[in-house]
Order: sequence, then C-alpha cells, then structure tokens
Amino acid sequence: MTSLAAASASPTSAGQASAAASRAPFTSDELASIRSQFPILGREVNGHPLAYLDSAATAQKPSRVIEAESAFYRESNAAVHRGAHTLAGEATELYEDARRTVAAFLDVDENEVVFTSHATEALNLVAYALGTASIGRGAGASAAAAAYGLHAGDEIVVTELEHHANLIPWQELAARTGATLRYIPVLDDGTLDLDAAARLIGERTRVLALAHVSNVTGATLPLDVLVPLARAVGALVVLDACQAAPHLALHPRELDVDIAVFSGHKLYGPTGIGVLYGRAELLNALPPFLYGGSMITTVTMERAEYLPSPQRFEPGTPRIAQAIGLAEAVRFVSELGLDRIAASEHALTQRMLDGLARIPNIRVLGAPSPAPRVGLASIVVDGVHAHDAGQVLDEVGIAARVGHHCAQPLHRRFGVTASLRLSLGVHSTADEVDRALAAVASIRPFFGLSEGATS
Repeated sequence: MTSLAAASASPTSAGQASAAASRAPFTSDELASIRSQFPILGREVNGHPLAYLDSAATAQKPSRVIEAESAFYRESNAAVHRGAHTLAGEATELYEDARRTVAAFLDVDENEVVFTSHATEALNLVAYALGTASIGRGAGASAAAAAYGLHAGDEIVVTELEHHANLIPWQELAARTGATLRYIPVLDDGTLDLDAAARLIGERTRVLALAHVSNVTGATLPLDVLVPLARAVGALVVLDACQAAPHLALHPRELDVDIAVFSGHKLYGPTGIGVLYGRAELLNALPPFLYGGSMITTVTMERAEYLPSPQRFEPGTPRIAQAIGLAEAVRFVSELGLDRIAASEHALTQRMLDGLARIPNIRVLGAPSPAPRVGLASIVVDGVHAHDAGQVLDEVGIAARVGHHCAQPLHRRFGVTASLRLSLGVHSTADEVDRALAAVASIRPFFGLSEGATS
C-alpha cells in the first residue's frame, strides 16, 4: 500500500514541482545568461556600467533578434506575396511564419493578426475604419461595416489613464461622427473608479477602449470587471496591451476583447512593427485603412474589391524584416516563460517600491502595492523637475524616462506635469535597482535641498 501510494503521488508531486519551477524567479546564473544575450548591456555611460531602466519606453534587443532581421536582408530579401523566384518564396514563407508565430503567442488564428508599423497605427486603423463605416459610402458601405458605425448619440468610453495613442484617435472619431467621448475617472490612489465605470458604460456605449496596464502607474486594469460591463451592452472592446505584452500572458480571446494591440519594440523586438489582433468577423467587416497593391482581388478604373483580413489591412510592401525580428523576440520571451519573467520582475518591483518608500520627499504615482502591476514606478521628487532628476541618474549610467509619458491627463489628475519613470526588463538585476535607489536618494542633496524642505 505504501509503495502504491508513493507511486501514485509521485506524478502529482513532480507536476507540482514543475509548476513551481515555472513560476520561480530566474536564478543568478540564468539571469547572467539572459543578460549576455543583450549586446548593449556591455557598454558604459558616463564612465559607469549601463543600467537600463527604460524598458517601458522601448526594450533592448537580444542578439538573436538583431541577427534574425539582419539575416533576412543578407540571405532572403525580396518582396512577399509576389514573384515566382526562390527568394520571393523564401521571403513570403518567413513573413507568414512570423504571423503564425505571433498568432500562436496570442492563441488566435493567423487571419486575426495584422502587422502594422506600431501600436499607434493599429489603434488609428481601428478608429479610422469605424469612422469610415459610419459614413456609409465607398469601402465602408457594406451592411456588415455599417453595423459597427457610430453616430450622434452614441458614446465611446475610455479611461483617464490612457496613453495618448489610445485617447486622441477616439477624440477624433467622436468629432467626425458626432458621438460623445466619456472617460472613467481615476481615484487618488491611481485606480479606476469602478462605480463610475458602471454608470458610464451603458446602452449608448459603442466602444470601450482601455489599457491593459498603465504606462505611468504600472497597475493592471480590472478587465474582469470592465469587459463584462461592455459585453452587457454590446460594445466593442479595444485593448491597448503595449505595457502588458512583455510581462503577462496575452490571450485576447480569454480576455474577451474584440481588438488588442501591442508594439514589437517593447517586446524586445524591432522598431517599426506593431500587431493588431481582431476577431476575424470584425476585421473582415471593417473597411480598409490604407489603399494600394497587395490588398485587392479585382481593380477596374471605377472600383476595387478587397481581400479579407489580414491582407486588406496590409497594402504595399509590408514590414517584412521587422516582422521576422518580432517573431524571434516572441520566441525569446516564450522560451524564457512569461510566468518566470513575471516572478522575477515581481521580486524586483517589490524591492524597488520598498526602497522608494524609504526615501524622503519622494512620491510614487498610483498605489504602491506590488500587485497586480508590472515592474515600473513613476515618481516625483519634491522640489526637483523630472528632467533634472533624470539627468542626475544619467550621470551615473542609469537610463530612466522623464516627462509625461504621453499621458498628460493622468499626470494632470495627479497634480503634476511630469515624472521620472523607472521600468524593468527581463535583464534587470537587484544591483541595478539598488543603484537606481541610491541615485534617487541623491537627487535632492545634489540640488542643495534638505530633507523635508520643498521649493
């Protein structure tokens, strides 16, 4: 009996151990191996080893991503989806394999993945297409497209913490269609006012556009509360996942969103590439955003007919090398494991927040709780402008972001014009966090300000 019990228990124990390992932070040896894959981390800035704490703005690139993009230009460069020669076939296969890789990463179908220049373009594409559908003429004249059109009396709901890229396109769409733009306010602790959300999202709401993670506070928005509110009234849900994709598993279908976008350059991939996920039936109903070759079935001198998604949204020569580089970045992140990335960043985030809490005259924007959030913190140093604070860090080799981070309304809500943002990457270390904390502690003394004094 004992041996049978032990035998039957061992698979479960092994499975539990494996699951625990998949959620464990990287060991020091593993982290050293990860860091060795990023060439730029070997350089010095102002005589100090570079501590790159600006991954929320743009992530550094591992060698394999750089090489994947370079190899395409060296070995297989050609236009895709055209030409019968060998290079054209290779280029097309590499490009479409990149789409398959991203689709698998998102756990969606290939025809639901559209490559754009960046997430900003993806959001503009959706807003513009909805606007065209509202007009009822030209490519937006189909009955399927008209069902998504907006008109006077309709409402678009966003949040007060949105990046400008997920705010301004909706402002413009409202202006073009006569719809009303409303926003869910932010409370003093940086969280959304969910009571207000329940009041704002109603029968007139046609679109709910929101971030998955705030690029200022690092907080993860409660999609489990907000998405059902939109679903109950039949509104489209558009998710800005730029700050989430490098840190959290991103499965749009599980999140029950209609649209999700993210940028390659924040996911350790190249610049100049973004991803738009959309439900197939929605994408195939929406009119194109740009027009030209490679997205049509038939063209006469009077009219054109358009291919289904994704080609209908990828006219001209697409971002071939960038897509290939992005696919390699997705493989890099997937091999490391998003669970382990999250576990490592969680520990460092706790260290960073605890350290900031011990420094006098420092304000962290938003709730200081380490969860649910990703590894970034935006701070205000009493009496010192954010740009001056950032220069102090740069002098000792620490790269951090300064400004309003394309989120002016949220900074205005917090009563500040700018902040200093520290953001972690998969390669960040405890030593880098400690160096940053020491540098932050030195800012006020550098400018001759004593503890407790403000100016």
